[in-house]
Amino acid sequence: MKVLPFQIPKPENDALVLQEDIEFAFYNKLHQHEEIQISLIVKGEGTLIVGDTINNFKAGNILVLGSNLPHVFQSSENLKEKSHMITLFFTKDSFGNDFFDLQELNEINGFFKQAKHGFKIVADKSILKLFLEMKTASKLERFISLLQLLKKTVSLEYESLSSFIYEKKYSAVEGKRMQDVFEFTMNNYTKEISLNNVANIASMTKNAFCKYFKKRTNKSYFQFLNELRIENASKLIVSNTDFTLAEIAYKSGFNNISNFNRQFKSIKKMSPSTFKKIKNNS
Repeated sequence: MKVLPFQIPKPENDALVLQEDIEFAFYNKLHQHEEIQISLIVKGEGTLIVGDTINNFKAGNILVLGSNLPHVFQSSENLKEKSHMITLFFTKDSFGNDFFDLQELNEINGFFKQAKHGFKIVADKSILKLFLEMKTASKLERFISLLQLLKKTVSLEYESLSSFIYEKKYSAVEGKRMQDVFEFTMNNYTKEISLNNVANIASMTKNAFCKYFKKRTNKSYFQFLNELRIENASKLIVSNTDFTLAEIAYKSGFNNISNFNRQFKSIKKMSPSTFKKIKNNS
């Protein structure tokens, strides 16, 4: 299976591609592609790594990923139902080099600026309707729906998905190395991970790996690891109210409750107990 770069399969001469995924797990390899991606999560939840940032996704989210923005989906384990995602792929030049520069389309220019770093919105009923109707729409109707969708997304509150973009495209070798590191981390973050462990996965010395990872993500490996652990802890706090915070810390890879509290507050800007109280009352 290709890792990076990733080619979106599409019929010849199709400028806009609609893809529907119904699986227990979405494609979980780090990848990037030229096409801008707009995805509606119909069913499912999990973790999404975009650029340098760890996010979550769940049903009702619209995820927008800009051109060549590295990302990987990790569906939650033990889901009882298949996950379901509907995605549109297109480039800014799909409909002609200057199409989106037309004065008549100034209203949606903000979409492309936001898409560069990726962003997430919560779908309202009108957006859900657009996506579902596009499944059976003609190519012309689908194109018109895309313009309506772009207009709607720039008018809604959004959450940026990444704060840093590595400007160079990953080579196949780089992509394989970063994918191996991400996959190892996402499969083992609940356990103790040493720098030796992850440097060996990357087939690099410890010093070389630290520089390599920092250059491509703008953060240290252990910053990334702690963010992944805290994101998991946040999901457990919301979905498993019977667990104590100490149990959640342990299940997320922290052996020290004081370190868990410190990392949680640093990343979420509030203590775990405050976060739990807010989520329980919302």
